[in-house]
Amino acid sequence: MNPEDSPGFLLWHATLRWQRGITAALTPLGLTHVQFVLLACAWWLNSQGEHPNQLALARQAGTDVKMTSQVLRTLEQKGLIEREVDPADTRAKRLRVTGLGADLAPRAIAAVEDVDAQFFRPVPLDDAVALLGRLAHPET
Repeated sequence: MNPEDSPGFLLWHATLRWQRGITAALTPLGLTHVQFVLLACAWWLNSQGEHPNQLALARQAGTDVKMTSQVLRTLEQKGLIEREVDPADTRAKRLRVTGLGADLAPRAIAAVEDVDAQFFRPVPLDDAVALLGRLAHPET
């Protein structure tokens, strides 16, 4: 089989091209891709009135819990996220995006959405979302 006929091979190359675009858009904002995903998810959850703990944020973002903790430490050091003791469980920390993080998150989201619009332009948006949704969640 020719590698160009392999869906996995093509997905690999498409993912690499997409990631390069995301990295280029986020670097001027001082964020890595994973930092962006966690900041954006925390910002969105906060905007919905939720103050998630690390586990809830990792579930929302689809990231490993241990890695999430490490990246959150970095976001905290950058002044973008604060961890507060959860009154319901003093062992848990609830996450709150700071003013600085709340300013940066929508700008970063807009930058990523621009990359997505350029990247997915050759394919109708509904088709891309349907295919990627099925691949991301085959059980539904």
